[in-house]
Amino acid sequence: MIDLRSDTVTLPTDAMRDAMQRAVLGDDSRDGDPTVRRLEELSAKITGKEAALFVASGTMANLVALLAHASRGGEVLLDGRSHIMRSELGGVAQIAGLFPVVYPADRGTPEVTAVRELVHCKTTAGRVATALICTETTHNDAGGAVPPLAALSRLRAVGDDHGIPLHIDGARLFNAAVALGVAASEVARHGDSIAFCLSKGLSAPIGSLLCGGTALIERARAYRRMVGGAMRQAGVVAAAGIVALETMVDRLVDDHRRARSLAVGLHALDSALADPTLVQTNIVRVDTTGTGMDAKAWADALAARGIRVGTWARTSLRLVTHRHIDDAAVAETVAGFRAVYQTHTRQFA
Repeated sequence: MIDLRSDTVTLPTDAMRDAMQRAVLGDDSRDGDPTVRRLEELSAKITGKEAALFVASGTMANLVALLAHASRGGEVLLDGRSHIMRSELGGVAQIAGLFPVVYPADRGTPEVTAVRELVHCKTTAGRVATALICTETTHNDAGGAVPPLAALSRLRAVGDDHGIPLHIDGARLFNAAVALGVAASEVARHGDSIAFCLSKGLSAPIGSLLCGGTALIERARAYRRMVGGAMRQAGVVAAAGIVALETMVDRLVDDHRRARSLAVGLHALDSALADPTLVQTNIVRVDTTGTGMDAKAWADALAARGIRVGTWARTSLRLVTHRHIDDAAVAETVAGFRAVYQTHTRQFA
């Protein structure tokens, strides 16, 4: 079975399994787990931040960032298509107690002039003050698009001008850095905090890191406990995260190359299916609108041929490359699409 639903389906490497077995352990919520501390120190160093906090998931990393940055009742400026808005069950409002205000963005790149106009510097009789600005890279809903560093810099300037922190949801931070040809710290430096995931393209089994200033991370550590995220001998999984950061970043370029190859193959089949010029990282969006079949019908037909893909919208599929997808799998996936497409066009012509 070729599984392109997400890079979260990746399994740990043999080196990760070995490290997990040999990990030195402690109680992370009491005296501290030494392996977790090593992972946090490494993550802070890689992102150029003072400190880092190991948490269970990217959703938890974003949530404790919201809680640590902003007091309840404030506004948070967000892209309406961001993961925090679309896929985190309203935690921004239900748990963090913040009021989301949506700013416009072009495939994940904020329209900074519009963001500046939305900033509300102080609470008045009719509106609460802006407490936080958030952005996302790579941008999941935009098909893995990578906002330019210049756009992040301009967004950071808006926050600096008004004393408002900027949080970056960098779940696929290293994909963004590889696509831009820069170190992860060059992306991270534009945020007061940044979260990244270990269990996507980096192939670790569990975990995300929130990185930022020392005081922020100490507050976040307390909020992690509040939301049930304080773990005990967490070094078992942190050990795999260390191996992921040390060995799995450079190979992401292969995932990006294969995603583009996949998009090229689908474009050759039908130019309306995929646009290779929009593929910047490891995500390919497929538009089934012109085929007469919706996304679920496509997913079912492909699954019958041993290819699992994700449905993103009624007529949109999402395909994500990762270390278990080699060149042969890409070729087989294109062939599977061709078989479904040809069967469909004969049926509905």
